[in-house]
Amino acid sequence: MALIRKNQANLTAAERSSFVNAVLALKASGRYDPFVRLHIDRGNGDSDFSTRIGHRSPSFLPWHRKYLIEFETALQSVDPSVTLPYWDWTTAGSTSSLWANDFMGPNGTSTTNWRVNVGPFAFSTGNWTLTVRSDSANFLRRNIGAGGLRLPTAAEVTSVLGLTTYDTSPWNSTSTNSFRNYLEGFRGPNLHNRVHNWINGTMAGFGSPNDPVFWLHHCNVDRLWSQWQARNPGGTYVPAAGTVDVVDIDEAMNPWPTTPRDMLNHSSVYTYQ
Repeated sequence: MALIRKNQANLTAAERSSFVNAVLALKASGRYDPFVRLHIDRGNGDSDFSTRIGHRSPSFLPWHRKYLIEFETALQSVDPSVTLPYWDWTTAGSTSSLWANDFMGPNGTSTTNWRVNVGPFAFSTGNWTLTVRSDSANFLRRNIGAGGLRLPTAAEVTSVLGLTTYDTSPWNSTSTNSFRNYLEGFRGPNLHNRVHNWINGTMAGFGSPNDPVFWLHHCNVDRLWSQWQARNPGGTYVPAAGTVDVVDIDEAMNPWPTTPRDMLNHSSVYTYQ
């Protein structure tokens, strides 16, 4: 039976607690940090003009879909009742219950280099030291809305969902009229990337999975891809074959043998609420 991924705003108190506890258990067991290392290594290896797999490329969406499934599987090995929730950032901003002290925790504090000082993922708890990271801070940092940045709006999301072409040559961050690139956030209204930068701090670098809100953010990105797929059943993944440095539909996405085609239909694994 397929799992159901819920909007984080609709989780019960028990579901929120179970999710947090499963994440903390993975961290305590040493099984969380390899996910961070994988994302850092993949991000550092992706370039507009050479190999690109997890970012700046058509496989951004299927790579992260596989990544989410692997993480969700790890969570369920701790607690089979847990599934990944998604964060709809068009309706839940800085005052959302997402940032409650018993869930993701609040914004950081300016006087402590934007360290998150409260909540289950605060450094002071002793449960959330960043040992695999992309900056010098060994604690979770957030500087929400830095520089006056705002979250994407529903209208901006609708405009991106209205694009009918999955991706376009040259298959990188310069691609225009590309659903993938506009959702990833290098063109158009800058969706995915803008959310990372809006949270700022730990989320602004490739070590962003060190902030557990990463998983809720990317779950929403995956949900939007799922919606686009339903609207465009004939607009499958491209490129099909013959490219260099980009993953074609039937090529494996490092580090897995999984191909983009394997990730096109998630309905047997999970659905969205």
